[in-house]
Amino acid sequence: QVQLVESGGGSVQAGGSLRLSCKASGDPNEINYMAWFRQASGKWREGVATIYTGGGSIYYADSVKGRFTISLDDAESTAFLQMDSLKPEDSATYYCAAGTYAHGIPRENGVDYWGKGVLVTVSS
Repeated sequence: QVQLVESGGGSVQAGGSLRLSCKASGDPNEINYMAWFRQASGKWREGVATIYTGGGSIYYADSVKGRFTISLDDAESTAFLQMDSLKPEDSATYYCAAGTYAHGIPRENGVDYWGKGVLVTVSS
């Protein structure tokens, strides 16, 4: 089992930055990636960014490329999402996710573990 705890959500004006953190605990052998998903009110949950463990590949959704950066501290089992140049349409609940997957951003049914989510609000 793996537990995920997010932190770092909040409110910011458009153009600002926020940094989300996700601490994983439990058996590290059960996951080969950590990812961030988001769900805005009335919309489907979408994958934002994925990083594979052990210095593996990184993937971003087109909507955040060039603005968001995902990173992973393997020693601390903590993933980060640095969000810059935020837009009002980035407002959502952001969820940390983890599991085993081949490559790319997993579909929701490819996620084995979810965090509880943190709210990000970007005002215009």
